[in-house]
Amino acid sequence: MTTADLNVTTAETAATGVVLTDAAAAKAKALLDQEGRADLSLRIEVQPGGCAGLRYQLYFDDRSLDGDVNTDFGGVNLAVDRMSAPFLLGAKIDFVDTIEKQGFTIDNPNATGSCACGDSFN
Repeated sequence: MTTADLNVTTAETAATGVVLTDAAAAKAKALLDQEGRADLSLRIEVQPGGCAGLRYQLYFDDRSLDGDVNTDFGGVNLAVDRMSAPFLLGAKIDFVDTIEKQGFTIDNPNATGSCACGDSFN
């Protein structure tokens, strides 16, 4: 990684406060290309729910909501709504593909008290 790469990463994360890793961006881009839907954004939201109080929603969305913060990661637009943004500051979305686990993961330094279900936080 060069100094220029570090500067780009800093600029990209400054807008949403969320990092989308290269692996996650590549997987999201591949899914969008497969469906022929370059017009969709990858949206992350924090919503009430789960046994710990809050849960993540990660999905493709064709809406643009008032107050959205958008950042481009390798051709994938990441959208964060203004209510979710404070909960996601410093979060990292990754994609893992191993024998044990496959899918998008969210590492959020703001999340505490995860529950037994592993699907929610507070």
